[in-house]
Amino acid sequence: MRALAARMAERGCADQLICPQLPASPATAIALADSIIREKVGAGGTATLVGSSLGGYYATHLAEKHRLKAVLVNPAVVAAIQLEPYLGPQTWLYSGEPFEFTRQHIDELRALEIPVLADPSRYWLLVEEGDETLDYRQAVDRYAGARQTVLPGGDHSFTRWDDYLDEILAFAGLT
Repeated sequence: MRALAARMAERGCADQLICPQLPASPATAIALADSIIREKVGAGGTATLVGSSLGGYYATHLAEKHRLKAVLVNPAVVAAIQLEPYLGPQTWLYSGEPFEFTRQHIDELRALEIPVLADPSRYWLLVEEGDETLDYRQAVDRYAGARQTVLPGGDHSFTRWDDYLDEILAFAGLT
C-alpha cells in the first residue's frame, strides 16, 4: 500500500486513501471498515476498495454490502477453510506485534462469506500463478465475469504490484 499511497500523492489525491491497521478479529475489522465507509463515503457515495489476501476477502464482503468497486490482489476466497493451518500465535507482517488467531476468528470469517457476487463487473482480480499461499485458480473461478489479470510466476506478495498502480487508479476513477 505504500507504493499506492506514493502514487496517489504524486497525482494529488493522497487524501482519498484510507488504510487503517485492521484488528485480528474479522468481525471487529469489518465493523471498523464499515464505519469508515459510512463516514467517508456515505449513502450512495462511491469508493474503490483494494484488498490483498485476507483483505481481498474483506473487500469482497464490503463491496457487496455497500455496492462498491474492488481491486482484489491474490485474494483469499474461502478464508475460513484456508486459514485453519494458521490457528495459534501469529505476528503482524508490518508491525511485528504478536496476536492469537483463534477458532472464533474462523467463525467470524464464515459469517462474512458472500455466496454469489451481485455484479462481478465491479471487481478487478489481480493474481499471480506462482502464489505459494493460495491457489490462484480458486480466485479465477470465484470472480468469473470480473475483470481479471492472471500473470505467470510471481508469488503471494504480487510481485508486479507497482506495474499496475496507474491502472488501479484509473479503475477507481482517480485519473
